[in-house]
Amino acid sequence: MYFENTNLENLTADQELIVSVMKKNGLECDGGWDYERMTFDKRFDTREGRYYLRVFSYAKSGDVGAHDAILTLMKPALGKYYYPHGVEYGDDEVYPAHLVKKCEEILKKVKLDLQDFEIRA
Repeated sequence: MYFENTNLENLTADQELIVSVMKKNGLECDGGWDYERMTFDKRFDTREGRYYLRVFSYAKSGDVGAHDAILTLMKPALGKYYYPHGVEYGDDEVYPAHLVKKCEEILKKVKLDLQDFEIRA
């Protein structure tokens, strides 16, 4: 499930700032990076199963590994985890309403924390 109208998509800011804001809001990038991309995750274990809120980003310039990138955020997603296959984001998945609401609240906080530092081209 992809979140629409979060105003996070295409937001561009300094890598260290984004990492700090994501961490403050419970989203971690534990190994979810390469030199051009970073993925921030928050895991939710509910009665209905395990889910991940994910915010994807890519380096507009600089190097993620050197911690000097300018990152652009992509559309956030909520996926359900299936062992051993991984995370599915499909429209046919069932997402608990309480979880979707919580994710929307987190994404709003991330946007508020980043909006004053956004780099505009």
